[in-house]
Formats: sequence, C-alpha cells, structure tokens
Amino acid sequence: MKSFTRKIEDFDCAHCGAVVHGNGYTNHCPNCLWSRHVDNNPGDRAATCHGMMPPISAQPESDHFIITHKCEKCGKIKRQRTTDADNMDAIIALMSDNTFIFGK
Repeated sequence: MKSFTRKIEDFDCAHCGAVVHGNGYTNHCPNCLWSRHVDNNPGDRAATCHGMMPPISAQPESDHFIITHKCEKCGKIKRQRTTDADNMDAIIALMSDNTFIFGK
C-alpha cells in the first residue's frame, strides 16, 4: 500500500473561502484549519466521501502542532501536522476550546 502521493494543488477553502496555494503537502486551509475528506492515503485523492472536516483538537508536538480533523459526513478522523503558514491564533484558540470553529 502506497502511503503518500505528493499532489501540488491550489484550492479555495470550502469553509472560509480563503485561496490556498498548495505545496504538495498542503492538506488543510492555513486560515481556518478546516480540511476536506478527499484522501484514503495522503495525497491519493481516492476518497469518495468529500465531507468537510473541521478541526476538533490541536496538540503541540516538537516544533509544530498536530491538528485532528473529524469528517462531518462519515466520521473519519485524521491527524495532520501544521506548517509555518498556519494561523497561529486559530491553533491557540483550538487548543483552548475544543468547540472552536474558526473562519466563518
């Protein structure tokens, strides 16, 4: 089973409308931190669900954070690493309030 496929894609965030410039590792909106359930394995774009995935938690790990997303449609949970481009205010708010839904 292939575990990662690098896809360089730009997209408009379906949650907050931000224009996101992908780098091949982009898997969520850096503004509102929301994601979309499009992959079975990172980058494969093979998922048929396409549900919205709000961030439900964030935890510090080394020099970055791990955001946990949960699909609103099927319940799939995925953990994703943050990047320097991610909105630090949104990450901090997410860590302080697990009911946080940012960007809309």
